[in-house]
Amino acid sequence: MSKHTAELAWLREDQSFLDNRYSRRHMVRFDGGEQLPMSSSPAVVPVPLSDPSAVDPEEAFVASLASCHMLWFLSLAAGQGFRVDSYRDAAIGSMGRDGQGRTVMREVLLRPRVDFSGDTLPSREQVEQLHHQAHETCFLANSVRCDVRCEPVFE
Repeated sequence: MSKHTAELAWLREDQSFLDNRYSRRHMVRFDGGEQLPMSSSPAVVPVPLSDPSAVDPEEAFVASLASCHMLWFLSLAAGQGFRVDSYRDAAIGSMGRDGQGRTVMREVLLRPRVDFSGDTLPSREQVEQLHHQAHETCFLANSVRCDVRCEPVFE
């Protein structure tokens, strides 16, 4: 199996730390070299200890699921001869409590909107089937406990 890495770096700098009033902003570097500023969510840790301009872990979780679904969808569509011109998704993750009272990601809702062109355009049913196949194949959707739903948007 393949391995995927991310390196995180956080520095205390001149912050006291022991009073629990330190910045949660940190950098993540991925194996391809891309760096991304991350922080706790302001919904979890108030500003200025959180940085609302950085990506929080919950957003990254939702984006990872949406990205995995999209990549499978594109591959499946190409394999069936459907040319995709654009794919946009406004994915939403909803936090809540589980049966043990722990805060968890309760649901991720994918809302993909896909535009096609060419001589062979898929029917609505074929698009829904492609999304179903992408969902069933997505490594990440198969790896999480929360409900991951997909509701394609048609214009």
